[in-house]
Amino acid sequence: MHIGLDDTDSTRKGCTTYISALLVEKLEKLNVKFLDYPNLVRLNPNVPWKTRGNGALCLRIKYDAGLEDQIKEAAISLVEEHSDLAFRGTDPGVVFITKAEIPEELKAFAKNTITGIATLKEAMRLIKKFEGEALGFNTCRGIIGALAAVGENLEADHTYELIAYRIAENCGLKRKVDTASIFEMDKLTQPYTFNNVDLEKGRVVITPRGPDPILFGIRGETPEIVKKAFRIVKPLEPVERWVIFRTNQGTDAHLRRVAALNQIEPYNSVIVQGAVSRNPRLIPLRHVIFSINDETGEVDCAAYEPTGALRKVARDLIIGDTIEAHGAVRKQPIGKRLTINLEKINILALAPKLFLQNPVCPKCGKRLKSMGKDKGFRCEKCGARFNDAEKVQTATERRLKAGLYVTSTRSQRHLTKPLSRYGLEKHHAEAEGMIENWHSP
Repeated sequence: MHIGLDDTDSTRKGCTTYISALLVEKLEKLNVKFLDYPNLVRLNPNVPWKTRGNGALCLRIKYDAGLEDQIKEAAISLVEEHSDLAFRGTDPGVVFITKAEIPEELKAFAKNTITGIATLKEAMRLIKKFEGEALGFNTCRGIIGALAAVGENLEADHTYELIAYRIAENCGLKRKVDTASIFEMDKLTQPYTFNNVDLEKGRVVITPRGPDPILFGIRGETPEIVKKAFRIVKPLEPVERWVIFRTNQGTDAHLRRVAALNQIEPYNSVIVQGAVSRNPRLIPLRHVIFSINDETGEVDCAAYEPTGALRKVARDLIIGDTIEAHGAVRKQPIGKRLTINLEKINILALAPKLFLQNPVCPKCGKRLKSMGKDKGFRCEKCGARFNDAEKVQTATERRLKAGLYVTSTRSQRHLTKPLSRYGLEKHHAEAEGMIENWHSP
């Protein structure tokens, strides 16, 4: 059975991963066999109705005959108890699919939910087709994400995250974790863990800021490395429980390559190529805006102040540079013009940066000096005059180099693949099974 969960939290409390952690413990008491780590599937980060990380969960299990009703009751009762059902916009969904192999249509639905917009109507059609069951609350929108979590079995590149949870009475208070131990953990485990700290600002990244029950989360390449990192970190408050999840975080799963600018759509995340058509300009709060075009149209690109290093790269682009823009497509409040909110810039080719300067004296090689507008030039060294000479175009060396540039750690989305992960990509076929003790006793 595949159990999908989504949209149980709100901006004021709750966490779907926490409900999954509780469900793991309940199911173990029923002696079910887990076929995989709990899957944490981050969905399209651009949908306007998401809360925080827009993560859905799936538990994949095998069980003895006669336990199906107890399993379903355990999942539903936990969602009812721990969801913020009174909060507008919290619309939990629970999905049960009993197919041994995930149908290709469900995989396609999951891909569309991660990169674009899916509908509840389509989700319900697929659930009926594959003889699944679904339970929704309020608008039932969470059914969409729950089914997507079932369909995304992480066959492609994936990572792991160990999440440690707080005791209930500490939720909403400032998180207490020894900062030095986090920096030490990052040093000892890199590059096999990622996004632990922001070295630019000297800031810890693994601890969230909201009122949810997560104390910290460590992301890495293997279950073993995140567990090793967990042992290095020193929490200064009680850890209630912890679980290792397999996830699409840090994989760029949300980005879809688009062939032309006229094919991009709002709320999608894209990779699209174009030439810089308007020079970068600063707008209030130090955001950088420039435009790219191709034969089909033109679109704005925005590197906002929190992107840090990426904003500096964007500022140094010039008309004629050829780039790939990676990011979320947003529609401007006024008019129909679209903007790509940049997560990455891949510079493919740099245009020559030209400027005008006085010519060189052909007799002695010294740079000539202007005698005034339209009066020619003279050489201060040898005295020669050149009435018909003109300024010459000269190329200056660019500070930028071709290559891939990524937003600073502090502003990377859950799905953004950091530079440290390039070359470390893995696939599920390479997995060697589950480690022992992958969650707290």
